[in-house]
Amino acid sequence: MALITADRERFPDTPWQLVETRYEADGGGTLETLFSLGNGHLGIRGAHWAAADAGLPGSFINGLHEIWDIKHAENAFGFARTGQRILYIPDANNFAVVVDGENLSLSESEVLDYRRSIDFSTGLYECRITWQCRSGATVTTTERRAVGYESRGCLGISLEVAADRQISLDVTSAVINRQDQPVEDHSVHDPRRAGRHAGRVLIPLRLDGGDGSLRLSWEAAESKQRVGIAVDHWTSPGHQPFETVVDQDDSSVRYVLAVDPGDPFRLEKSVSYAAGRTIQDPEVDAAAVAEEALRPVDSIFAESMAHYRGYWATSDIVVEGGRPGLQQAIRWNLFQLAQATARADVAGIPAKGVTGSGYEGHYFWDQEVYLLPYLTYTNPDGARQVLEFRHGMLPEARIRAKELSVDGALFPWRTINGLEASAYYAAGTAQFHIAAAIAFATNRYLWATGDAAFRDGLGADLLIETARMWISLGFFGKDGLFHIHGVTGPDEYTAVVNDNLYTNVMARFNLRAAAALQHGEITQEERQLWEAAANRMHLPFDERMQVHSQDNDFMTLEAWDWTTPRSKYPLLLHFHPLVIYRHQVLKQADTVLAMFLQWQDFTAGEKQRAFDFYDPITTGDSTLSACVQGIMAAEVGYSWEALDHFTNAAFIDLDDTHGNTIDGVHIASTGGVWSSLVCGFAGMRDQGPVPYFDPRLPVEWEGLAFNLKMRGRLLLVRLSVGAITLTVQEGGPLEVDVRGQRLMVGNEPVQVPLERVAEPEPTVFPSGLPTASIPVVRGNN
Repeated sequence: MALITADRERFPDTPWQLVETRYEADGGGTLETLFSLGNGHLGIRGAHWAAADAGLPGSFINGLHEIWDIKHAENAFGFARTGQRILYIPDANNFAVVVDGENLSLSESEVLDYRRSIDFSTGLYECRITWQCRSGATVTTTERRAVGYESRGCLGISLEVAADRQISLDVTSAVINRQDQPVEDHSVHDPRRAGRHAGRVLIPLRLDGGDGSLRLSWEAAESKQRVGIAVDHWTSPGHQPFETVVDQDDSSVRYVLAVDPGDPFRLEKSVSYAAGRTIQDPEVDAAAVAEEALRPVDSIFAESMAHYRGYWATSDIVVEGGRPGLQQAIRWNLFQLAQATARADVAGIPAKGVTGSGYEGHYFWDQEVYLLPYLTYTNPDGARQVLEFRHGMLPEARIRAKELSVDGALFPWRTINGLEASAYYAAGTAQFHIAAAIAFATNRYLWATGDAAFRDGLGADLLIETARMWISLGFFGKDGLFHIHGVTGPDEYTAVVNDNLYTNVMARFNLRAAAALQHGEITQEERQLWEAAANRMHLPFDERMQVHSQDNDFMTLEAWDWTTPRSKYPLLLHFHPLVIYRHQVLKQADTVLAMFLQWQDFTAGEKQRAFDFYDPITTGDSTLSACVQGIMAAEVGYSWEALDHFTNAAFIDLDDTHGNTIDGVHIASTGGVWSSLVCGFAGMRDQGPVPYFDPRLPVEWEGLAFNLKMRGRLLLVRLSVGAITLTVQEGGPLEVDVRGQRLMVGNEPVQVPLERVAEPEPTVFPSGLPTASIPVVRGNN
């Protein structure tokens, strides 16, 4: 069921904002995700300030987590031992507003006018509500929020109350420890959702407050990670607090006063959080560290506005002639990418960013395959920091490799602290391909930036240690080919298979990239072994179908029953894994993804046949799938399918098409939207001799424009009907390839005429497979 596109009166298609013009009780938790604020380090969900109107409120700090011992029903050697889960940090976005004895809430009070928005161009959240109070007064409340960027642990909130007559106003501003509030554990019914801890997690260390200020800190019971918070209040007429209450779970500052018409009451709440390595020393007062970073609310708002002025100047993507609402969706996705990554610094990017607790706040391969393309070409320093973070996990990854009897480093499938947190190894640890994802992201960063220091240091470590893992995991068979057995590829609906094509293709890349390094740690014998394994890598191919097989046995599986009703999807919530594993059905693009990432290794005919075969049997149960299928559809020449898959990807969260947006934004999918535009419709491919473009502008569009930061230059790319125009806006000339034509691009625009790509005849397979992917139901847009 569509959300945003189903009611464009409630959610108008404004290109630079997400706006809600009418309050409805249903779907509040999902909208809290869509209206979230964050900077990659600190995140605050877009909940209303009144407790009665909040669905799943909360705030998060990237990497701040609790741990516990995983209890396996049947234990075995090498199983994951330590669970990790992101913490709900003490939440400052809480107010109680009482007017003439009436506690204002959207669920119980009369609302005359309502409008809330999040402005992509400034990063500011605003909610303005006009209330008809039971006392007869008409009151307007306006709340604004922003997170800091220079001061990445800061949050600024202002609340203004205006009335048409004199009112008695009672306002309480609270900081609530949501981590230890009793709530339902939704993960029992849906493994994609976060679980909750049974016992108390946050142990108070300091609880001080007075005169409108709060200084509080806690320590997680098991991980021993600490968080400190400092809160200051300021009011426009200089009112003194009526009372300040301090408690481990609910601290508050209360104001009681009379408000006259024409003289609104304004309360500003400046919040600063401190967390991370700098405050883990028992001698360090976390609340004091937070206090030092406090900033005035206006200063935090200004930081946010300044950040987004710079961000959009080089990171905006403009579509001309698209359907109404599509530009808004594109900018919302780009805005979420900024919010998930801008100030993460040397840290991972959780699968939900800092917008929710979904997937426990873990880091997956998502960040390397789906997020680092965006970061590499818009914020290369940010990409380097994510790779530095992965490099910091090498000690744990080397230990993990030994546990699984392989050499080099084995990175965890899902983690926060570097230890494997996936209790289900078949769809977790068996996804060895995360090693190649890290190597691929490393190589892309090196190719795009020319960062020699990183290549010779941390980058070499990542490429070498992952190559050593592959050469020990695989083996040369009796057929003389190199095989990799007992792995799970990106498609989690087939698990623990032999010679997964994606895994083998990416391992081959990994081995070749490592072998190409000039590094003193690599022996000649090791280099030759890597090259031999890469050159003899087995790539399953079905002679009857004339298509690459997803793995050695995939073509022997029983076809899925495609009369299965839509209500039974996603399959993982309705069928035992063993039922799914024995059928020919995909959760997400697998072979197709391999052909996109290793684009030079496959012919156009091989790519088309693979797309034609796998797209119809891909359920799209994964949010990582639509973007990749759209990119390959564009390359093959299927214009309608490319635009359809892209539109599905752009609205995954805005329309909550997977039913779990409540737990946070699908950040990898937002990265996929960026790649769909840049790599799909503009046809950009990297890691070749020079940047390559083979555009596929949809017939419905009049143009597409974006920037790429590449090799010290800022390259402007403009597509129009029948042409691509390239301009280097910053830096020296750059050589590019447009459909085989080499060009030197400088500060003057270079325009290349383009012939429209003819749509090929779809492949007809003898298997009787369905002819289209399962459609996503959406309202008119």
